Amino acid sequence: MIKVDLQYTGLKSLEKEIDLNKVKQIHETIKNKTGKGNDFLGWIEWPDAYDKKEYAAMKESAKKLRSKIDTLVVIGIGGSYLGARAADEMIRGLNHTDKVKVIYAGHTMSSTYTAQLSEYLKDKNWGICVISKSGTTTEPGIAFRLLEKQLIEKVGVETSKELIVAVTDKAKGALKTLADNKGYTTFTIPDDIGGRFSVLTPVGIYPLMVAGVNTDNIFAGASLAKKELSANDLSNPAYQYAVARNALLNKGFKSEAMVTYELQMQYLNEWWKQLFGESEGKDGKSLMPSSMVFSTDLHSLGQFVQEGTRGVLFETIIKVKNPIVDVKVPVDQDNYDGLNYLTEKTLHEINSIAIEGVIDAHVNTGKMPNIVLEFDAMNDVQFGYLVYFFELAVAMSGYILEVNPFDQPGVEVYKYNMFKLLGKPGIK
Repeated sequence: MIKVDLQYTGLKSLEKEIDLNKVKQIHETIKNKTGKGNDFLGWIEWPDAYDKKEYAAMKESAKKLRSKIDTLVVIGIGGSYLGARAADEMIRGLNHTDKVKVIYAGHTMSSTYTAQLSEYLKDKNWGICVISKSGTTTEPGIAFRLLEKQLIEKVGVETSKELIVAVTDKAKGALKTLADNKGYTTFTIPDDIGGRFSVLTPVGIYPLMVAGVNTDNIFAGASLAKKELSANDLSNPAYQYAVARNALLNKGFKSEAMVTYELQMQYLNEWWKQLFGESEGKDGKSLMPSSMVFSTDLHSLGQFVQEGTRGVLFETIIKVKNPIVDVKVPVDQDNYDGLNYLTEKTLHEINSIAIEGVIDAHVNTGKMPNIVLEFDAMNDVQFGYLVYFFELAVAMSGYILEVNPFDQPGVEVYKYNMFKLLGKPGIK
């Protein structure tokens, strides 16, 4: 369900860019869970091995919560919210008319954002899904403390128990203890799946259920990807992508920009940035993941992309064959804008032609390599497939770099410094 097009990369043959035995060896390392970070490879079998009993309980809980609210506040940061937001926006779109709107907290410590969100909720029927393995992460911890208090003051202690759900550790941690003591429903973050790989666990799936997304189809897409992306060589599209981006890194490129032409896929880009940045950004190695949304960024960053510093950036283009809905350009009798020549085309057709024109400009004139990832549609099945594709690709890519793709020691540095400056007990 994903075609990897490398004709615009300047790479003549992937087989010349890597020892094929290395690809096979890494494949076995991933499959057999024998490499660095092997304690966090539960995502490999998850599309088929997820807990069916818990999944059924999640559906029942989400159905009840959905019937009581018009707004769900998802509290989490990083992998605890990016995957769910990427899925919701890609599948439902940015201006959907579904009864439940999903909004986000705990991913920022902006006082203005938090205060305005609190004000927005005052006349809403809302609930909370708080997501944290430990329950002590600063940003979501503060947000939950504020919003739990506000919700209890609005509906009372007993009713709040029906409106607050926690996704957390199975048996330990501050959030699990709090939820059990206060009678909140809880679902489990698996011990062997890290945050940025957790979108197909209750971390991402429960909020999507409340939003009314067909999560059965998401799992169907991920399961299909698990089956189709099982080859141990460069016939595997996920490995094609991983090897190509590393080949460009070896040729001196420093940054990969993920580019979408669909506004509703902006947060897929954000999730991808965390997945690759946190998995590979170690030991002074790896590409810097960045992202752009065209046509918007063509009118802001376009000049730099076309004629700025060369040999630093390459683009990976997401190309969607079929839109969710399409719009035809109407005829205007006056034609003041001179656009009547487009009236035989739909907006998606024009967008698709723009993609080809931009690729031609950036590759042939701008001398910027482009990888193109093409798939059929922005829907639930495709989202599940994309998640597994990128997770498998980053595992291969990280092991090619000889780093542990499943830890994030650098993230702890800023936390320590922040805690020290805030005067957290026990931090010196």
